[in-house]
Amino acid sequence: MPDRVLTRRAAIAAVLMAAAAVSGQAMVPTKRMALLRGPFKLADLVPTAFGNWRLDNSAIGGIVDPQTEAMLDKLYSQMLDRVYVDDAGHRIMLSIAYGADQADDDVQLHYPEVCYPAQGFRVTNNRIGQISLPEGTIRVRRLDTQFSDTRYEPVTYWTIVGDQQSLGGWDRKISEIRHGLHGEIVDGLLFRVSSIDRDFEAGFRVQNDFIRDIVHALTSVARKQLVGLA
Repeated sequence: MPDRVLTRRAAIAAVLMAAAAVSGQAMVPTKRMALLRGPFKLADLVPTAFGNWRLDNSAIGGIVDPQTEAMLDKLYSQMLDRVYVDDAGHRIMLSIAYGADQADDDVQLHYPEVCYPAQGFRVTNNRIGQISLPEGTIRVRRLDTQFSDTRYEPVTYWTIVGDQQSLGGWDRKISEIRHGLHGEIVDGLLFRVSSIDRDFEAGFRVQNDFIRDIVHALTSVARKQLVGLA
C-alpha cells in the first residue's frame, strides 16, 4: 500500500480520535444542579400548617432514622423531620432528605426498602403505586414495614433525581443521562411519609390525604423541587 495512503488513513484516524475525545469531554457533566438552584432551606419550603394538618410539637422520637447520624451527615446536605397531626388525631411522620451530588455512588440516595431492614424492620410488602392530584400524578413506592410485633409502619415515598420523579433503577439512569447531556450533575431528594397503623391500607389512605394537602399547599417552585410537578 502506498505511503501516501497510509499517511492519509493515519491522519483521518487521528482527526476522528481527537473529535471523539473533544466530544467526550464536552459531555462530562460540570454544572451542579445544586448550585444552579441557588441556596434554599427545606424548612422554608414546607409549610408548618395546611388544610387540617399542623405540627405536632408533642411528638418525641416518633420518626425512624433508618441510618446512623454519621451516615446521614455523609449522605445528605439537608434533612427535615416533622410530625403532623390533623383534627381527627391522625399522625403523619414526614422525612425529607436532600443530597446535592448524586454523581458519587458513595453519597447517592438510600432507599427505605434497604434502610428499614438494616434497623431491624421487616418489609412484608413492597409495591409501586400512584397518587392522582389536581397538580399531576406522583409515582410512589409503598412499603408495609413491621418491627417485631410492636410497631407497624406503612411507608410511602418517592424520589426526585434532577428535576423528575424517580423510583430508582432505569428512572434514575434516564434522569442522570438526560441531565448529563446538558452538562449537569444531578442532585437528589427523598420524600418519605409514614404512620403507625396496624391496618396498612387505612394508613395509606390517610397518607394519601396528607400528601394531597401538602402538595396543594406548596409554592410552584417548591412543588417542582420536592414533587417533580409544575
